[in-house]
Amino acid sequence: MATSRDRLGTLEAEGSSGRQGYSGVEVVLSSDPATPAPLCPHGPTLMFVKVNQGKEETRRFYACSACRDRKDCSFFQWEDEKLSGARLAAREAHNRSCQPPLSRSQCVERYLKFIELPLSQRKFCQSCQQLLLPDDEEKHHEHQVVGDVSITQLKRPSKLLYPLENKKTNAQYLFADRSCLFLVDLLSNLGFRRVLCVGTPRLHELIRLKESGGTKSNIRSLLLDIDFRYSQFYMEDSFCHYNMFNHHFFDGKAALEVCKTFLQEDKGEGVIMVTDPPFGGLVEPLAVTFKKLIAMWKEGHSQDNSQKELPIFWIFPYFFESRICQFFPSFCMLDYQGIQFSVAYLKDASTVIWTLAMQR
Repeated sequence: MATSRDRLGTLEAEGSSGRQGYSGVEVVLSSDPATPAPLCPHGPTLMFVKVNQGKEETRRFYACSACRDRKDCSFFQWEDEKLSGARLAAREAHNRSCQPPLSRSQCVERYLKFIELPLSQRKFCQSCQQLLLPDDEEKHHEHQVVGDVSITQLKRPSKLLYPLENKKTNAQYLFADRSCLFLVDLLSNLGFRRVLCVGTPRLHELIRLKESGGTKSNIRSLLLDIDFRYSQFYMEDSFCHYNMFNHHFFDGKAALEVCKTFLQEDKGEGVIMVTDPPFGGLVEPLAVTFKKLIAMWKEGHSQDNSQKELPIFWIFPYFFESRICQFFPSFCMLDYQGIQFSVAYLKDASTVIWTLAMQR
């Protein structure tokens, strides 16, 4: 896969079936699961190979699964490179230093304390993107701080947090509320009771708002997202810090079990996965991850239902259709073209033509 995610032309070329004369970098899917990939701060790395005029070079290398720009994650290791103990120790120390400052349980503990504060004491540091408890205020007195954070604001963290604008890593072009409401109504009308939101934080918010707002909604949701800042706003059963490019749960087995329980509830009935990967995301590792989530869901089925498929909405550029169908032949492109995104660097919401691919 090409590493440049900036140019529409590159992506269109990548989505096409013709590969002759192609130059760039492609991901290599491991055929030996017994050989673990080295770790970067974003979990297991992926193996890549340079391609020149359609021909692979002989030497492969490992790089970050989530960041295509080495300014965001500098990890690089040749496939056959042998590292000394000192270098391995330094790498592990670096990986630990890049993790969120608070553990998942600490975030939950702080959140529970925060919601008990009177309105006048509920503050959010925009500079640090952090909810503040009274003991924190002195450290942030020179920062840009928002006061009187309401419960309503806490239920819409995507509007409180700054969108991450690096489109090579996060590409937080969040759904506009109109599109989220359309999807929530659609999912409800189709009879789904649970939604696994993979990289769709605003959809997760709207589902939870409908669930708690007294409106007729029996849908629950679980958010999997690489943006650790959402840990501040949700309990463990509502959010998992997750990298969709390598199926990595940053909080380990406990988070994996949360996802597994959610998918397998009611023997897997009534659940759908809705995913909106970063623009230009690598289809191959995404497909591997989604197949692992499908396998997790199938573990809760009886043998009689082993042929059932997990319903999925995959929101992605239309020109990746052939690539998606290469891994999921039962997928089809839907005609709906009204998904709107609130783009970080535009003053108003921008309408972008995308498609939904749903497994039949």
